[in-house]
Amino acid sequence: MHLARLVLVGVGLMGGSLAAALKRAGAVGEVVGLAREPGELSAARELGLVDREETDPATALAGADAVVVATPVGAAEAVFTRLASHLPAGVLLTDMGSTKGSVIAAARTVFGALPEGFVPAHPIAGTEASGPAAADPRLFRGRRVILTPTAESGSGAVAAARALWESVGAEVVEMAAEHHDEVLAATSHLPHLLAYALVDSLARRDDNDEVFDFAAGGFRDFTRIASSDPVMWHDICRANREALLPALASFRAELQRLETAVAEGDSDYLLTVFRRAKAARDRFTEGNES
Repeated sequence: MHLARLVLVGVGLMGGSLAAALKRAGAVGEVVGLAREPGELSAARELGLVDREETDPATALAGADAVVVATPVGAAEAVFTRLASHLPAGVLLTDMGSTKGSVIAAARTVFGALPEGFVPAHPIAGTEASGPAAADPRLFRGRRVILTPTAESGSGAVAAARALWESVGAEVVEMAAEHHDEVLAATSHLPHLLAYALVDSLARRDDNDEVFDFAAGGFRDFTRIASSDPVMWHDICRANREALLPALASFRAELQRLETAVAEGDSDYLLTVFRRAKAARDRFTEGNES
C-alpha cells in the first residue's frame, strides 16, 4: 500500500516507530503530526518522524488517507472529540492502544454510530523506552498486530488497516475486542502490574539500597517492564479492569498455594509447578527469543 498522507496523533515510541517504519518502507508520502500546542512535536520533526506539525484538526486532516491514534488509551475520547468534525469521508481511523473495549466505547461516546473507516488495532510490540527518540523502524517487523473490527467496520477499511501493518513487516490477525482484552490482561497487563508492584515494594524497604545493590540478572529481567511509561500503564489498568481483575484473582490464588507449599515444605508441589512452568515457557520461547 501507499498512503499519500498519514495523520499521526501521538508521536512517542509507538507512533514514532510506525512513522519511521512506513517511511523506510516507502509506504507513506507525508506524515502530519497533530499536536495540542505549537512546538509540541519539535523533537519528532527534528528526527524526521513527522514532516509537518499542525494544531488545527481541520488543517491536519485535509486530504488524509489514514489517521492513527497513538496516545495512551485514557486520552482516546478526547482525541476522538478533536477529530470527529473533521474526518474526511472514507478515511481509515485506527489506533495502537493496548485495550480495545475502552477505545471502542470512547469512539461510540463521541461518534454515536461508529465510522465505517474505524478499525481498532493493537501491535504486540514495544520496549520500556518512551518518547520519539526511542522510535525504531524495525519495531513491528515479525510482530503480531491484532485488529478488532467492529460491526460497523467496512471491509475496505479492514483491508486497508491490514495492508498498513503488513507494509511494515507485521503479522496481522483479527480478534473480537472482548477476547483481546481478556488475553492481554493475562499475558501483558498482569505482568506489568506485578513488575511495578514488586519494584515498589522493595523500594519502600528500609534496606532498599542493599537490596538493589545485590539484585542479579534475574531481577533485572523480571522487572525490566517496570521502567515502562507509568501514565500509559495507569490508563491500561483502569481501562481494562473488568478483564484484569479475574486475572489478578487467579494469580493471587496460585500465589497463595505457593505460599502454603513453602510454609509446609511441600517440595512435590513446588517441583511440579516449576517443571510445568519451565516446560511451558520453553515451548513458548522456542524460536521466538529476540
